Amino acid sequence: MSAGSDAPGMTLRRWMWSFVAIGLASLALAAAGRWLLAWPDDAVGLWTGIGAGYLLGALLFLLVPRWWRTHCDEMYAQPAGRRYLRALWPIMLGYSLSLFLSIFLIRRGIESVPLRALVAVLPVLAIVLLMRAALRYLREIDELQRRIETEAIGIASLLVSVLYFAGGLLQKAKVIDIDSAAAMIWVFPLLCMTYGIAKMILTRRYL
Repeated sequence: MSAGSDAPGMTLRRWMWSFVAIGLASLALAAAGRWLLAWPDDAVGLWTGIGAGYLLGALLFLLVPRWWRTHCDEMYAQPAGRRYLRALWPIMLGYSLSLFLSIFLIRRGIESVPLRALVAVLPVLAIVLLMRAALRYLREIDELQRRIETEAIGIASLLVSVLYFAGGLLQKAKVIDIDSAAAMIWVFPLLCMTYGIAKMILTRRYL
């Protein structure tokens, strides 16, 4: 056993307070940009949105059942869970910063189309790194937990695919009118939310 194996793991409560800290820091940065740094409104609004998103995430931590918090604390106290969380922190911060930089630069105007495309997809790099960390975590956990994870991923993928297929048919029939860019951007967040719900249900079923 390594010397650092007795260190306390990252619990959901600590995650919640970390989200609160990042959210408040983002709102403070938005306030400084508004009243001290004379930032444009879009930059202030973006950091306000990031801060509000993290605070909403912290609120969601309070709504999960106690048994789920206990289960997550146990999973992330294991070596695979700790490695996953250590990889996750810089990815989260990098995503927030790259999202701000991408939207800010595009709104300021970029003449070159290839450069504009590169800047637009800058936040995708963080998502790719997240997927890499998640796949590594999936390979390192035990067989039962891996089954729960893969079933949750499969259920989420199928449900979101059906939802978007139905939405496309409704859009084609002019029953609904949804901005295509917004619809595509929401694919990954919907996958994550559906995966989380499916994982909670499957964990309750198998454990």
